[in-house]
Amino acid sequence: MDKMKVAYEAMLGLAAELVLDDAVLKFQTKQIHEAIDKALATGDEDTFYRLAKQLNALKR
Repeated sequence: MDKMKVAYEAMLGLAAELVLDDAVLKFQTKQIHEAIDKALATGDEDTFYRLAKQLNALKR
């Protein structure tokens, strides 16, 4: 029975890690989108391209 408990706890830990990773990815993506919008509004081409590159790296 202890082996099942250890396996369950390991799976629960992995599930929690996946949820946390997804939340962090969504937060970072939102932050970058907002910064891209700001760069576009101000005409900051360099920042736009840098942020677009970061966004593409997150999607991989």
